[in-house]
Amino acid sequence: MGHRNSRLKRVQDDDLEEEDSTVHVIKNYSKSTSKKVSDETRICFKAKVLSRVFSEDYEKEKEKNNNNKILDPRGQTIHHWNKIFSMACLISLFVDPLFLFLPIVGSDQLCVANDMILQVVLTIVRSVTDVFYVIQIFVRFHTAYVAPSSRVFGRGELVIDSSQDCNEVLTWVVIPNVRGTVVTVRKNAMWFIMLVQYLPRVVLMYPLSSQLVNAIGAWWYLLAIERQEACWRSACDLEQPNCQNGYFDCRNINDDSRTNWVNSTNVTNLCVPTSNFYQYGIYGVAVATNVITSGFFSKYMYCFWWGLQNISSTAQNLSTSTYMGEVSFTIFIATLGLFLFVLLIGNMQRYLQSATLRLEEWRIRRNDIEQWMHHRQLPPELKQSIRQYDQYKWLATRGVDEETLLDGLPMELRREIKRHLCLSLVRRVPLFNQMDETMLDAVCERLKPALCTKDMFLVREGDPVNHMLFIIRGHLESYTTDGGRSGFFNSIRLGSGDFCGEELLTWALDPQPNVILPSSTRAVKAITEVEAFALVAEDLKFVASQFRRLHSKQLRHTFRFYSHQWRSWAACFIQAAWRRYKKQKEMDEHEFSASGRPLKASFWTKYAELLIEETRSRRFVLNSAGSVPSDNVSSPQKPIEVDFD
Repeated sequence: MGHRNSRLKRVQDDDLEEEDSTVHVIKNYSKSTSKKVSDETRICFKAKVLSRVFSEDYEKEKEKNNNNKILDPRGQTIHHWNKIFSMACLISLFVDPLFLFLPIVGSDQLCVANDMILQVVLTIVRSVTDVFYVIQIFVRFHTAYVAPSSRVFGRGELVIDSSQDCNEVLTWVVIPNVRGTVVTVRKNAMWFIMLVQYLPRVVLMYPLSSQLVNAIGAWWYLLAIERQEACWRSACDLEQPNCQNGYFDCRNINDDSRTNWVNSTNVTNLCVPTSNFYQYGIYGVAVATNVITSGFFSKYMYCFWWGLQNISSTAQNLSTSTYMGEVSFTIFIATLGLFLFVLLIGNMQRYLQSATLRLEEWRIRRNDIEQWMHHRQLPPELKQSIRQYDQYKWLATRGVDEETLLDGLPMELRREIKRHLCLSLVRRVPLFNQMDETMLDAVCERLKPALCTKDMFLVREGDPVNHMLFIIRGHLESYTTDGGRSGFFNSIRLGSGDFCGEELLTWALDPQPNVILPSSTRAVKAITEVEAFALVAEDLKFVASQFRRLHSKQLRHTFRFYSHQWRSWAACFIQAAWRRYKKQKEMDEHEFSASGRPLKASFWTKYAELLIEETRSRRFVLNSAGSVPSDNVSSPQKPIEVDFD
């Protein structure tokens, strides 16, 4: 076996020697070729690395390269520019349909011309908006984009090399953008301008699709003029050879032959909607109301109203002729109206679903509760209490589970939210007002929202206390009978900023661990609906164990001063001392009246002696019972019973 092992070991050594020799050969070969490849590889790798940065490192890279003209798509510059460009697109969508109002019927109502003033104004405005599109092209080529390969996790890397953008240009759909100055009175040119320029803009600016109402009215106006001119030409064909189609161009208005023809023609009487010579269809209203001869603002408002009316009614009120173009235009209006109506219904349905989703979940949950209460045959009073609590919880939270929502956030963000919600409330508590920021943050992190309905008992006298409650709004009644003593009753009212369950703090500050929760010395009942934050026993114990500053004498005295139970005990002792004083004073006065001797001491002297005697007797009883010394933090315990007799 030893011989076989030695042979195997030798074979392995030979293999290692062969590998070493191979490695040496590769190293020698790499040394001879590395000088040729290293420079190119280094330059290529460096360029590849420098062309990609993270968004948070973009500003550092920009400071290193002063000549860097690539913009951060998440920066403020691009953010402001997008707002400006969106406004320019909105203006362009509003201006483009106005070009359809350029054709206007001449003064003699037998020729068509362009409104030169309107044409100049629209051309200037449109040219200014086109400048923003040119700037947008420039900005697009100088804006970094997120590399697709880096989108696996996080926000991805930004490509800051402008040459990399050229790869995406090949995927763009190039749409010709005709300038607004190329405008004629011909219908086909107008249709080409609107179809090629306006519709792509509407598609890009989809949220602004309501501008289609303006475009529909403008198209209707242009087609009405086209139908008016078609009627003139039909009547002109009946008057050949005296009539020529060129007479309907206002540029030939000074022609003598045209003037003679206008004075003798019957075209004006034939081309009216009331005659049966020509069927205007849906354009008869524009001819009858002289919209085609009105001023710009009058015809614009009328056409806008016409488009809004027929889109909202899906063209149900339109009576068309047999002309195919008119029928096609009416079908387009009806289809557009149905599309916008469906879009409106979809948006409303989406909004209602988002608004009523939690409400529907609450209704389903409430039905489950009703079925469960009916199955368990709960009494009506208990059912009503459950319904009130469930309804109040819905009104307070709107179905949002805050704890689940906060658990999905990072620790630091969750701490900041808790601090924002609870810090001001915790600072109202005098007991916590003396703590530093670290201790307050620890307390705020562990506070949980709590809701109470009217007449609900938070804790009963003698029951274990499992949480401290810090009230946000509402009122509580805290009362005690001192363990059921007959004739003893003490009640206080708690409101916003108060707290209850202070017995739990004494338990948490006890250095000797004790798993038994303290018993409540008071009963706490909700007078109204109450919103509060609760600090459970385990969390309070954790805070007390982590921060030993809570075990200070000053904090203990502050606790006693603001504790309602300690106030009740103090009031009982003062009352008992006062009764004993009154009893002793009456005895002294009786003795004085009987024997004629003066009183032993004044009022203040006697009162001081009583207080000193009470303090000494209390310390003696506590020490004899084996209690914790007064310096210990667990000293806030109930004093000895008071003798009122």
